[in-house]
Amino acid sequence: MISTDTLYTIAVWAPPVLLAITLHEAAHGWVAFKLGDSTASRLGRISINPLRHIDPIGTVVLPLALLFLSGFVIGWAKPVPVDIRQFKQPILDMALVAVAGPVSNFLMACCWAIVIVFARLDIFGGQLTQFLAAMGAAGITINLILMVLNLIPIPPLDGGRVVAGIMPPMMAMKFMRIEPYGMWIIIALLFTGILGKFMWPVIQHFQALIELIFGL
Repeated sequence: MISTDTLYTIAVWAPPVLLAITLHEAAHGWVAFKLGDSTASRLGRISINPLRHIDPIGTVVLPLALLFLSGFVIGWAKPVPVDIRQFKQPILDMALVAVAGPVSNFLMACCWAIVIVFARLDIFGGQLTQFLAAMGAAGITINLILMVLNLIPIPPLDGGRVVAGIMPPMMAMKFMRIEPYGMWIIIALLFTGILGKFMWPVIQHFQALIELIFGL
């Protein structure tokens, strides 16, 4: 039987995780659409409906397992399809599409900071106020983790696509050959502790910035 503490933890983390991953992918599709590629739009991927983006392993199983095993949460959704041939400036436009995801996560982290500010007004009082504050803190954490994670220059992460976008074409093609192994590299770095040592200082820097901006 699932304990009350476990249910509370899931309730606090599930909405921020789903929103973080869903809006990250929707942001890719929206920017691609604005730059001339309607592929994601035609497939219904510019949507805030999590069901259109959920990958059973990357969005549900892995984040929950990591949350309880290590407290360090990563995850992914189904990649948004992009047809680079539809762009007027393929290299620049693909980089902009890639950057849209991490930018959306930073903006969401700011929105969750506003939730904490609202919770501190204590309008509802008691447990609901504590719950909103806890969810806001979780929202900041998961979005900053996803932002920093996706900026790592390893394809298929967004940072890898940005790096490929600024490389000469032949070099970019060779670089992108590691894409099928990219997530396995990330998972290996996670379980060896290397990923956390690199990411946490950057995450803490952005968290301090948000706390300064919103007076948390």
